[in-house]
Amino acid sequence: MSTLLFAFVAVLVVSTGGRDWQLAARLSQRLGNTTALIVAGVAASVVSAAAMAFSGSLIANLMPGPAQTMLVAIALLVAAAELAWPRKERLPQEPTRSFLPILIVLIARQVGDAARFLVFAFAASGSVVVAGVGGALGGMAAVAMAILAGADIEARLPLRAVRIVIAVILLIGAIVIGLRVRGIID
Repeated sequence: MSTLLFAFVAVLVVSTGGRDWQLAARLSQRLGNTTALIVAGVAASVVSAAAMAFSGSLIANLMPGPAQTMLVAIALLVAAAELAWPRKERLPQEPTRSFLPILIVLIARQVGDAARFLVFAFAASGSVVVAGVGGALGGMAAVAMAILAGADIEARLPLRAVRIVIAVILLIGAIVIGLRVRGIID
């Protein structure tokens, strides 16, 4: 149960200010808090968390124990890089009010983001179902918060600074795990 809670909280925190989060917030302001947008956010969170949990499990099962742990460190490193990478997001002309385009764009933005790499890392460390469920719930909560808050939240919170702090924490975690696997530290 603690792994489920940890996965939930980690994905929720790391998703804050992410590409999918920003898109959902901006679309919510443009479209209003529509039911279709919330359903699309929930569905996208489930699909992306399941895909990354399955991928993490599949790849980890092909590796010996120490390599699995190193895979977790690499996933954390990739998540940190994705968080720290500067980007300017523009609200696309599409998706419109249609459910399917919104769903596709949200899934595309979530599959390679830092939060889903955490789901990958949790699954690679052996907790596949728990990682998927926790990641899906955390993603759902993050998208729902973004939709309810709207684009105004970007003006109120220093999202870039928050993302950099989280990236540094993930980088430290990746370094510590990598050094432990190599036997350099205990």
